[in-house]
Amino acid sequence: MLRRLLAPALLLSLPLLAGGAVAAEPVAGKDASPLLAQSETLKRIAATGTINLGHRESSVPFSYYDQRRQVVGYSQDLMLKVVEGIRQELKLPALTQRLVPVTSQNRMSLVQNGTVDLECGSTSNTLARQKQVAFSVSIFIVSTRMLVRRDSPLQEFADLAGRRAVVTAGTTSERLLRAWNETHGGRIQLLSARDHGEAFQSLETGKVDALMLDDALLLGERAKASQPEDWRLTGAPMSSEVYGCMLRREDPGFKTLVDRELSRLMQSGEALKIYQRWFQRPIPPKGLNLNWPPTEALLQLYRQPSDRALQ
Repeated sequence: MLRRLLAPALLLSLPLLAGGAVAAEPVAGKDASPLLAQSETLKRIAATGTINLGHRESSVPFSYYDQRRQVVGYSQDLMLKVVEGIRQELKLPALTQRLVPVTSQNRMSLVQNGTVDLECGSTSNTLARQKQVAFSVSIFIVSTRMLVRRDSPLQEFADLAGRRAVVTAGTTSERLLRAWNETHGGRIQLLSARDHGEAFQSLETGKVDALMLDDALLLGERAKASQPEDWRLTGAPMSSEVYGCMLRREDPGFKTLVDRELSRLMQSGEALKIYQRWFQRPIPPKGLNLNWPPTEALLQLYRQPSDRALQ
């Protein structure tokens, strides 16, 4: 199974800010970072000159393939900035990026078993997940809502009784809606999809009446639709969550470095520029502008970075 998962992994051998030359055997500089002593991950990165980066395939606009099969998005841009900070901290002449696609179902296990060193996509930082992996300071705040056809009578989650809804397997949205359904008579017919793209396809083809997901991801799915104006967000938020980058537990040196680089990006205004690129300007694949200004909660997160889970 692991071999199959690793097959699509993409190895990028271009050095970061290294003048265009790939070092044959990247080795950390003489004045090694003091964080090396606190991190097995950083030791391996320094020894091999390679970092394994987890990314999503269809989490628009956070981490996804564009029309050229290049990984792009808000979270991807932030992660690449962090990778450059790691290269500089370790004084490496080059740092090879090995890109590993992950899903909602396997992302945590691939971090735990060492296949992925850092994953920045659309993963919610929750207290339950903190028992399995560590999280960076948060990079985004979302609320869980529904996407329905513009002419649909559905307004609130209670309206789903006797109807069909789809969620992405392995997400907090799946857990929340299943729990809600159990406490409200179990009248919703729930379907699980492999990824967000497959979930939206179920909605677009009429197999289900609603798609429940984080609001930002719903906007991303709507942006990919053939007729984006045919879809609308609805429903009072069932929860608010924060996204963070995942890394292995008990690796304080690596977490310190990742948090430091992300905090620098957020407090310097650089993260806001990246946000504006992906949420307030035309984005691939169809050039649609999500037109979603940053919320005050997100701006506060930029001012005061935190790795606290909201649930």
